[in-house]
Amino acid sequence: MNVLIVDDEPLARSRLQRLLEDFSDYTVVGEADNGHSALTLADRLQPDVILMDIRMPGMDGLEAAQHLTTLEQPPAIIFTTAYSDHALDAFQTHALGYLMKPIRKERLERALHKAIKPNRAQLSAAVQEERQSARSHICVRQRGNLNLIPVPQILYFLAEHKYVTIHHKEGEDLIEDSLKLLQEEFNDGFTRIHRNALVANNHISGIVKNNEGGYLICFRNSEQRLDISRRHLPAVRKKLKAMQLG
Repeated sequence: MNVLIVDDEPLARSRLQRLLEDFSDYTVVGEADNGHSALTLADRLQPDVILMDIRMPGMDGLEAAQHLTTLEQPPAIIFTTAYSDHALDAFQTHALGYLMKPIRKERLERALHKAIKPNRAQLSAAVQEERQSARSHICVRQRGNLNLIPVPQILYFLAEHKYVTIHHKEGEDLIEDSLKLLQEEFNDGFTRIHRNALVANNHISGIVKNNEGGYLICFRNSEQRLDISRRHLPAVRKKLKAMQLG
């Protein structure tokens, strides 16, 4: 089985590499030092198992695991951590494993033997239970490759038919997240202006009235405008007022 090692500490990666050399059924196919690189390598190498540190600078292991749900067949994930504050009960519930550092050979062997490739729903549910902060990126597939869109570059999410389109500074892409879940995750930085639209607070420049008596949201450095529903208008006005006072 092919293994990808992900840890920001070179010594930790080297130790796992040495331990795995004693297991004839496992081959290390790559190493990454952050979540972003882990996602890129996982998409290209298609490992069977990922040994992934939880706490890493930039994109941590939990967020990287959430982005891995975009793969058709997510790998088995064994999280590694030096922090006992992660109870990680959700990982056991959803057939995901974890190891406490320092990692011992016999424990690693047991974890590898028990590793099961979760389906996308299992992986997503497990990671969402454990993550306590919103994602820093949204993962999309562009021309067959995975691409990470930084959340600060997103203008708005728009639900159309069965899909949600993410509109960002470089263009737009379809994603599988529901608008309801996106609102729950990014509630602090985004505002619901319509049943089908969620906009980024930091890109809003104001509100204007249209010829029909309705209201539109305006964006900084963009000519795009979106309808504000009558139902959401009071809350939008309240949010903008609070932002201005802040």
